[in-house]
Amino acid sequence: MLKHILTIAVRSIQKHKSSFIINLTGLSTGLAFAFLLYLWVQDEKSIDKFHANDSRLYQAMMQSTENDLVRIQDHTQGPLSEALEKDLPEVEKAVTVMNLSKEGMDITMKNGENSFKTSGIFSGDAFFQVFSFPLLSGNAGTVLTEKNNVVISESLARKLYGSVDAALGKSLQWNAFGSDHLSSVTGVFNDVTSASTMKFDFVLTKQKLLEDLWQNGTKWSNTGPETFLLLKEGVNITAFNKKIEKFIDKYDKGNHFSLFVRKYSDAYLYGNYENGKQVGGRITNVRLFTVIAILLLIIASINFMNLSTAKVSGRLKEIGIKKTIGSSRRNLVYQFLGESIFVTAISAGVALMLVALLIDQFNFITGKQLSFHFSVAQLSGLFIIALVTGILSGSYPAFYLSGFRPLATLKGKLEGGVRELFVRKGLVIFQFIISLVLIVSVFIVYRQIEYAQTKSIGYAKENVVYFDLEGKIFENKKNFFEQLRRVDGVVQAGGINQTLIREDGGSSTYGIEWPGKIQSKNIDFVIRNVDENLVQTLGMQVKEGKSFSDSLGSNSSYLLLNETAVKIMGLKEPVGTKVKLWGEDKTILGVVKDFHTASVHQPISPFIFKCDPDGVSMAMVRIQAGAERKVIDNLTSFYSKVNPGYGLNLGFLDETFKAQYLSEERTLTLAKYFAYLTILISCLGLSGLAAYDTERRTKEIGIRKVLGADIKSLVTLLSKDFIKLVGIAIVLAAPVAYYLMDRWLQDFEYRIDISWWVFIAAGAIALTIALATVSFQAIKAAIANPAKSLKTE
Repeated sequence: MLKHILTIAVRSIQKHKSSFIINLTGLSTGLAFAFLLYLWVQDEKSIDKFHANDSRLYQAMMQSTENDLVRIQDHTQGPLSEALEKDLPEVEKAVTVMNLSKEGMDITMKNGENSFKTSGIFSGDAFFQVFSFPLLSGNAGTVLTEKNNVVISESLARKLYGSVDAALGKSLQWNAFGSDHLSSVTGVFNDVTSASTMKFDFVLTKQKLLEDLWQNGTKWSNTGPETFLLLKEGVNITAFNKKIEKFIDKYDKGNHFSLFVRKYSDAYLYGNYENGKQVGGRITNVRLFTVIAILLLIIASINFMNLSTAKVSGRLKEIGIKKTIGSSRRNLVYQFLGESIFVTAISAGVALMLVALLIDQFNFITGKQLSFHFSVAQLSGLFIIALVTGILSGSYPAFYLSGFRPLATLKGKLEGGVRELFVRKGLVIFQFIISLVLIVSVFIVYRQIEYAQTKSIGYAKENVVYFDLEGKIFENKKNFFEQLRRVDGVVQAGGINQTLIREDGGSSTYGIEWPGKIQSKNIDFVIRNVDENLVQTLGMQVKEGKSFSDSLGSNSSYLLLNETAVKIMGLKEPVGTKVKLWGEDKTILGVVKDFHTASVHQPISPFIFKCDPDGVSMAMVRIQAGAERKVIDNLTSFYSKVNPGYGLNLGFLDETFKAQYLSEERTLTLAKYFAYLTILISCLGLSGLAAYDTERRTKEIGIRKVLGADIKSLVTLLSKDFIKLVGIAIVLAAPVAYYLMDRWLQDFEYRIDISWWVFIAAGAIALTIALATVSFQAIKAAIANPAKSLKTE
């Protein structure tokens, strides 16, 4: 039976080479991209799942109501982990983590002349017991027990000491907040894999952080670190969350936080909250691209179905004879499915070669490190995809062709022709609906990204570089900034304690009081320490009052607020209003026009600038436009002179801003490729059907030409039916595309309107492509010599 199926399949391929090439091209490209998306989806779903204790590893989250909205945050109190482990029998271990990369902070690590700027974490001593980051040397239970212990990555160990073994027991010098520190290397861990969202090159101790660097972190009134819990087996999470809801009240009465836990590995895919409700996250893209992969395979399968049923007349006698000599319908179904699976198997082989060629480019687009190892798991997944595609492709032709009555087929009579024609047309319409939805999506995603990146953000981000302050700079910051402003090519320079561009807002406070404040309303103000020149350096506009300046004398008694802060506070005449910040008397000096501290996904936050030159730890420098390379060289040379032993690690403010939309840009790039691909596959099928339709009407075309029909009328005759199908697809695709894109745009606080011209442009593109595809076959038939078509009989 199998030999017979393969023989017939090979003969069918030989007889219908053009159909085979169309099916091979469509199926192989569709399968290749489906395979790539399968690898991407599997990788996304594996993020943070590698920890041995994954099923019991949870993160403490805090919920609060601020300005009548429910806010969820992962910043917790420094002492929370010890309290949870001590008071709750359900908690096996708890650990505090302060992730410096989330704070936008790098630290220079030194061993003699070797120094490298990198990011890491401060953590409790149970870190390597709770998380599965393998240690190459050192004991997981003891490497962080002493305050001055440090554990470093394998790559950092090799950079600083030459080898892993040479690093153990050695002293490591590092600088933070202007002071030098020495720690002893007690362990080395494997470099963190791409499967982890927590990225770090070193782990310092929580004791070092809270005792020497951030004493306020020991207070329950301050938040900052993250808290992770390893729960005991069998803990009911719903009951546990109910139990810990008001846990913080025990240590900080009158606070407005409630506590709950979420599974740590769920945060990557399900990290978005809206007004206290979990509303998805990256899982949206996983679902989106899964659907796109399925649609690609359906579109490719539709070509197979259409071309198989379109050429049914050539196989009528074969079906009739087989049925007459006793072949059952089931055997015929097996035969046609076998032929489909055979073609799909060849296509899968071609697809695997395409995957090998395209995977590096795909990784570049998606920012992944995917690889294809021909492992059992990967091959099994790809085999299932190919098998399902083969069965899907052959299902309709198999059941349709095997259902003919033998007597009718032997007479050459085609049953169900009208029904089959409607099915074919419906499948063509479905193909172009998908293509049109993707074309519209590309337009709208592009326009939204363009809007987000060109929208006025309230300050001039271009030609601004920034870098952390280190080493000797902390001895006299004022002198450093004075020298910095004299560097050739530097237009202006100011100081701040954290970068402005932060999705989570960075440092914030509830500790401000003002006349008329409603005590029951909790408002979290983003706050930054700045010097007198920061506002001018960034070109922010002062709407009312004035900015900090050297002429004011004691700038520390003044605050600058943005418009949103003034609005939320309900101040009618804010300038000159007396307020209290953390119990200290302050005066509102001026109001700055609103500016964005996060992407347009987020609303503008209420913001406070506090003038505290001694509290800044980052320089922001506006440089001369058009001479960037020269100015950066000047800055590098200047920095090495005033701060020997430390390298200048510059960031560009506009690039940091643009990086917030990296996910959307990757989505746009992939959507473009998918749109191109669906159009290509759809047009391949359309071309095949047009070729078959033209072939079927060869004599009709010949007769019409003999009777005087011109090329234009013949092209119109052969094209109009197919163009009608695309027109129907345009009408049906418009509401679907509008609904999907409207849902997508709802994730943005600031977004574009969906314009009517987008649908007209998408329709025009699809119509033009379809017309060009069909017209090619029509013109070829129209210019052929009619004598050849008329003398075939």
